[in-house]
Amino acid sequence: MGEAERSIEQRGRWYEEMDEGVTYRHRPGRTATEADNVLFTTLTMNPQPLHLDAAWSAGQPFGERLVNSMWTLSTLVGLSVGQLTLGTLVANLGLTDVAFPHPVRVGDTLYAESTVLAKRLSRSRPGEGVVEVEHRGLNQEEVLVARCRRTMLVRLAPRVEG
Repeated sequence: MGEAERSIEQRGRWYEEMDEGVTYRHRPGRTATEADNVLFTTLTMNPQPLHLDAAWSAGQPFGERLVNSMWTLSTLVGLSVGQLTLGTLVANLGLTDVAFPHPVRVGDTLYAESTVLAKRLSRSRPGEGVVEVEHRGLNQEEVLVARCRRTMLVRLAPRVEG
């Protein structure tokens, strides 16, 4: 293949490229829309009026509907994929310590960052490693709106023969 024919395919990071203590800032962010909230809430069979009923929500402590926290969690993890795990993830092993310390409202923009907390080679799956990260979601005012710990199985870089 000649120099002019080189190509680079976007991918996440191999196990070896994830260093403990490094924080990855995932950009661009994602602005929560009315459609996101209603569609996600109805697709997931969640009848919570806090997400769907504007009149009822107006009389509640926040004074308006809030974005479904499961949308926030899914989007938080999703924002990390392109930079961390696109094509390198084998499996999600678990999510723990999920918290939503501040509500997300329609019109808020969610930004994500992930810090690698720990990693080790898999004892049962050669060519793969276990990586633990903390994902944090911040709104446009840099207020923490969500966080979780995620454990995942990630591929090691392919060996180049020859």
